[in-house]
Amino acid sequence: MAQQSEQLDGIFQALADPTRRAVLGRLGRGPASISDLAKPFDMALPSFMKHIHFLEGSGLIQTRKEGRVRTCAIDKQRFAAIETWLSEQRALWEGRTDRLEQFVLKTQDKETQK
Repeated sequence: MAQQSEQLDGIFQALADPTRRAVLGRLGRGPASISDLAKPFDMALPSFMKHIHFLEGSGLIQTRKEGRVRTCAIDKQRFAAIETWLSEQRALWEGRTDRLEQFVLKTQDKETQK
């Protein structure tokens, strides 16, 4: 449980940054080289690489080097872990809001019967 919490913390920290979200959005279309990923951003390559290392450290992407080119790709297993957590949260909150709705409807019925 604690390990899952730490993993989720790292994932949500990675998603908190707009540059990293944009990189993930681009990688959603398929693997890309670091230089292709960095083109849209107005920052030095070493600064951009910090974002890549953060994403890789959180497990959201994997990189591989072929010759002089480093290519990034999304790690789909990590996104499955996020989806599982979000589904659990969705079910929890839907249950709570359903109970609240039932309470409100019962209260309204009691008021109209007076």
